Amino acid sequence: MEFSTEKFYPLRPIQRWLVDKHFNKAKSTMMNIGVLLKLSHAIDMEYFAEAINSVLNRHDIFRCRFVFHPETSDLCQIFDGEITPVKVEYISDEEFAIRAEKLREPYRIINKPLWRVYLFETPTAKYVFSDFYHAVMDGVAASYLFSREVDMAYRGRNRNLTPLSYAAYVEAEAQIPESELAEGHAYWKNMLAPFDKKKHLPPTKNFGDAAWTQGAVKYRIKNIFNEFFRRTHLNENNFFLGATMLTLAKISGSKESVMSWINNGRTNAQERRLMGLMLEQLPCAWDFHEDITIENFLDKLAGQVNTGLKYRKSLDIVYNEGLEDECVSFIFQKNINNSFVFGDNSAEIVYLPPNDISAVENALDVEINSEDTGEYSLQLDYDASLYSEEEILNFAKTLDEIVRVMQNINTQTSEILG
Repeated sequence: MEFSTEKFYPLRPIQRWLVDKHFNKAKSTMMNIGVLLKLSHAIDMEYFAEAINSVLNRHDIFRCRFVFHPETSDLCQIFDGEITPVKVEYISDEEFAIRAEKLREPYRIINKPLWRVYLFETPTAKYVFSDFYHAVMDGVAASYLFSREVDMAYRGRNRNLTPLSYAAYVEAEAQIPESELAEGHAYWKNMLAPFDKKKHLPPTKNFGDAAWTQGAVKYRIKNIFNEFFRRTHLNENNFFLGATMLTLAKISGSKESVMSWINNGRTNAQERRLMGLMLEQLPCAWDFHEDITIENFLDKLAGQVNTGLKYRKSLDIVYNEGLEDECVSFIFQKNINNSFVFGDNSAEIVYLPPNDISAVENALDVEINSEDTGEYSLQLDYDASLYSEEEILNFAKTLDEIVRVMQNINTQTSEILG
C-alpha cells in the first residue's frame, strides 16, 4: 500500500487524552502494552523475523510518529516514519536474563517509533517481546490482530484483503461536521455534570505513596458462572457494568454512580480489522435513589449503553475537557487472547512484574475477564497513594456479593444498597 508523505494529521481526541494522561507520569510505562512470549523450539527465528517485518510494513500505524506541527506547534501525527527491520539477537541465557529486566521502558514519544519488537534466541530458548504505545494501539490490535497476522505470514499465507489505513480513518473522523456532534456533546456534558470525586469515588485517603503508584489486586469471582448467562440470555457486559455501578454506590455511600466503561470501538467489519487505537471510554451514570428491580435496572442500563454508542463520535468533548479524568473505569473482556500460536506451535506468556517505573492510569480500574473454564476473574488496578490493598480487596468482595444477589432479577436495588 502507498503511505502518505509529509502530511500532518491531528491526534484523535482519545489519542490526545491518553498522551495528556501520560504527561502526568511521563517517565513511566503507564501507556505500554507489552508481552513477552517464550516460543516453541520448532520456530525458525529468521523466518519469524521476516513474517513480523512483513506485517509491520503492511500497516501505516507502524509508521506513525507524534510530532509538533511546524506552523502551529500543535502535537499531531505523521504516517511516513521509517521502519527499522526486526532482527534476531543471538545471546546467552545470562545476557537474556539481564535484557528481560529492562524490556519495559518508557516511550519517548516525539518523532520516535511507538512500538518495539525484539527477538531473542539463547542456547536453551526462543523469545519474542512486543510492546506498543497505547495511544496508537489498543489491546485488540496488539494481542489479537497483530499476532494473528504474524502467524498467517509465518505460515506463508498471503492475505488478500488490502490493509486498511489508520491515517485515512483519522482524517475522515476529523472531517465530521460540528453540527453532527452537537447533540452528543450536550448528552455527555449533562451526564457528567453531577460528578464529584468526593461522592462518586470510593473514599480516598493518603497512604504516603507517590501519586499514580500502581497497585493491583487479582480476585476470582466465586458467585457466578457463565451458565447463568446461557440460561437467562442476559448481556454479560451490562450485567457486570451494573454490578460495578451498584458496588461503587454502596462503597461510596452516595446511592449514585458516575463512572465510565470501555468499549472496543469496533462496530463494523472494517473497524474490526483496523490496526490501531479504536477503543472508547464512555461515561455512564445512575441515580439509585429511585428503587427499581434488577431486571428493570439492567433493561434501562442497556438503553443507556446503546445511546452512548450512538454518540461515541461526540466523545471528543469528554476527552478534550477532561470530564471523566477521575472516574472509575470498567472493562469486560471475553475471549481475550491469552494464547498465542505461531505455525501450529503454542507460545508461553512470560510474566513481567511491575517495576519502579510502572504507573496506574486511573484512581481505580475494574477489569472483569471471562475465562475458558466458565469462571470470571477480577483485576483491580488502583492508585496506591489513595487506597490500601485491604480497601480494594473489600471492593472486590462487595462486588462478588452483589453479583450473587443480582442473579435474582426481581431483587430491588434498595435491598442491595440498604
